[in-house]
Amino acid sequence: MRFLSESSGKRIPCYRVLNENGEIITGSDYEQLSEEVSVKIYSNMVSLQMMDTVFYEAQRQGRISFYLTSAGEEAINIASAAALSADDIILPQYREPGILLWRGFTIQEFANQCLGNKDDYGKGRQMPIHYGSKKHNFVTISSPIATQLPQAVGIAYSLKMDRKDACVVTYTGDGGTSEGDFHAALNFSAVTEAPVVFICRNNGWAISTHISEQFRSDGIVVRGRAYGIRSIRVDGNDVLAVYSAIHAAREMAISEQRPVLVEALSYRVGHHSTSDDSTKYRPVDEIVYWKMERNPVNRFRKWVERNGWWSEEKESELRSSVKKQVKVDRIFHISIFFIA
Repeated sequence: MRFLSESSGKRIPCYRVLNENGEIITGSDYEQLSEEVSVKIYSNMVSLQMMDTVFYEAQRQGRISFYLTSAGEEAINIASAAALSADDIILPQYREPGILLWRGFTIQEFANQCLGNKDDYGKGRQMPIHYGSKKHNFVTISSPIATQLPQAVGIAYSLKMDRKDACVVTYTGDGGTSEGDFHAALNFSAVTEAPVVFICRNNGWAISTHISEQFRSDGIVVRGRAYGIRSIRVDGNDVLAVYSAIHAAREMAISEQRPVLVEALSYRVGHHSTSDDSTKYRPVDEIVYWKMERNPVNRFRKWVERNGWWSEEKESELRSSVKKQVKVDRIFHISIFFIA
């Protein structure tokens, strides 16, 4: 008689390419990025960062009713988007606006949705940050946690039946994996062999619930094997690692017609939303450390600069351009128009 141990005793390793100084780790296996793509990724990360700052402040001023940021998780947003095709269908949770930004959604379109004005594609029927775009294959965000996961499997199975050269990519946080829909989706996808990539942003917190109070397993990655799904753990603050992992996961999902699970380790630097004060349940020093020392935007900038593709002059030009786009008085000038 022999019982399986509750733990292997060794943690699943985390795939990394860049160290904290933006240097390639010796022996790293990764997808090469061109100057054009690298600069676009960095520019989008900065744009997302600046948009978040302005929109968050707009909520505090009473211009919009609700907002949440992607602070600390910009690499997962933009790098994963860069690794996908425009034909791939996205089912997001609510911290993935960077994917829309990468695909061409404008800052004014983000503002329209948050305002719920006449130019909002949802005509004010959704609360702020619940973006959606048929044009960009981005299924509208819904508030209930993890409901998008089994839906993603269904859509992926339809792509499989139609023999499409595309996959479905769906996102969730670590808190979402505590929902029954997460487990149903993984099992459903494994049995149907659906071309779907599950990306879990393990940022340490499900609002105020730390991961130590959510599960006893070695994170999320080990759950893939339990359902017969190929899986990988990646440093979610490392642009090159995220890009390479998602690029490979997409190829597997389409060419082998199988689901893949990616656990991206990161940290939620901002509050969960404008309805939360995270300093009530985690130390300020911890937040500052991740914001300053483990910042994914700063890390990638060092790598881009090291390649000679970026400079202080270009940085100044970029921030000046984005600042004009996110100028509060310009993007929030339209009166709120709610549908009764």
